[in-house]
Amino acid sequence: MKRRSDMDSGRITRRSVLAGATAVAVGAATGRAEAGAEGGEVPSIWREFTRTPVTHPQIPYIGRAGCHGGASRFPCPRTVADVTDYGAVPDGTTDCASAINRAIAAAGRAGGGTVTIPPGTFRIDGLIRIGDSNVVLRGAGSGRTTLYATRNLTELIGAYGSRYGGDKSSWSWAGGLVWLAPQARWDSLTAAIKARAWPFEGWTGNTRDEWTTLTAVEPARQGSWTVTVADARGLRPGRLLLLRLADDSAHTLLQHMAGGGPGPASYLWDDKTKLLSYVPYEWPVRVARVDGRRVTLERPLPLDLRPEWNPQFTTHVPELTGSAVEGLTLDVMETPMSPHLLDKGYNGVVLQCAYDCWVDDVTVRNVDNGFGLVAASACTLRRTRVGGRGSHHPYFCREGSHDNLIEDFTIEQRTVPAPPGTQLHGINVEGLSSHNVWSRGEMEMGTFDSHRGLPFANVRTDITVNNNGRHGGDANAGPLLGARFTHWNIRVTNGRAGLMKIDGLAPYSATVGLNTVTEFDQIDVPDFTGDLHSRLELYGTTDVVRPRNLHDAQRALSR
Repeated sequence: MKRRSDMDSGRITRRSVLAGATAVAVGAATGRAEAGAEGGEVPSIWREFTRTPVTHPQIPYIGRAGCHGGASRFPCPRTVADVTDYGAVPDGTTDCASAINRAIAAAGRAGGGTVTIPPGTFRIDGLIRIGDSNVVLRGAGSGRTTLYATRNLTELIGAYGSRYGGDKSSWSWAGGLVWLAPQARWDSLTAAIKARAWPFEGWTGNTRDEWTTLTAVEPARQGSWTVTVADARGLRPGRLLLLRLADDSAHTLLQHMAGGGPGPASYLWDDKTKLLSYVPYEWPVRVARVDGRRVTLERPLPLDLRPEWNPQFTTHVPELTGSAVEGLTLDVMETPMSPHLLDKGYNGVVLQCAYDCWVDDVTVRNVDNGFGLVAASACTLRRTRVGGRGSHHPYFCREGSHDNLIEDFTIEQRTVPAPPGTQLHGINVEGLSSHNVWSRGEMEMGTFDSHRGLPFANVRTDITVNNNGRHGGDANAGPLLGARFTHWNIRVTNGRAGLMKIDGLAPYSATVGLNTVTEFDQIDVPDFTGDLHSRLELYGTTDVVRPRNLHDAQRALSR
């Protein structure tokens, strides 16, 4: 039996009111876009989207991506500590890591607040960690406050190989010299160090055993704002829940993430051991409202909820929320870039098991990996920049990271030639991560690195890129791209294709407003057979597609 929507059933909720308002606003926004489209065109797929904004088959709804639903302003908690009061000295030679961490810990004990770092250069010989919620580390601006880092994570914590075997360095995709993660994750990291075990867990641990069921969830459709639960006791507005979906023996959940149909049904899933380690699928979301057994969520469902996937709301490691890093440059002592997958861990800023956290006006230089999202959701990286000698992953997004917003970002051209055997991936997404947005970017080098692991429903929009990197991903991590990937208004300065034009690769995808590109040495073939149901519009045009920025347009609709 087909499930009716809230509006179809006559039940009025806050979200159904929002949906109705969105539909009206979409039409108005469409008219504004068309009216102001001098030198550009409004693609037909945008008009289609305005009629079905949360269930469009090719374009995902990402209007509420980012911290606090994509809010333009971040919270500004009161100042509770200054690092100089705890012994930090801006002379560029005194190790200030312990002093800065003491100030951060004091803010945590106070229940949160801002820790200020005045102008100057502060040397850090250890990592800076934020483990308590509502703690903001704020410099005087990325051009005024500098943390000068001298050591790497291999020296500070240890060397770790991959949980999948081999001699790959875990620091190639985890950990930062400024590391935001809840205290429970730091505790598990400490235990892992003693046991020489894999320390980089997501919301429910690497073995998916750090959880209990709160309630079963009845079947629902992708795009629904409201679900019905078996038991709503303990569910309250503002609570963060973890939606958990198990796969079945036929891998129909993975097929659904790929858009379903004959192609995904005939794909060989069973030998993709790395991909299969990513399920059950976990999606964190806050409760907006509870009416009896009806629970309204702050974001619409990213997938169908079907009985065979045993949908549940579960517990999870306590999240880090309301914490941030602002207004500073992390300048790492310059060392040669390491060979591919042997990074020592000169990494930048990483958010792990974080929700509604942010990074604003932060530059990192000479890092192995720049900004990381590891099992992080609903976070915003704004006005960030990666520079210096070149990075393996300037930005990485993995371990089931969802609904994040990376906007106004820059990857600078490297200052030294790339050493032999190194790799440059650019903006990375993998590991079932979904509904993430990269917006208004200037990439002087790199690529759009869909790193296998079936990421789906992600958006890259309004980006200029010198496409000279290469994507990665092991074959056992499965497909490059799931359904509903969208590239919207992408300007490729060197004309290389390489995951820019995805209509021949990604199922149920949209490539809109891309200049003409041609293949080069890394040529991919689709993972799925048959019709991909992809869309290509305004290809090869020199005009700007309208709306220019897909995320800005969707966000305007959701207000």
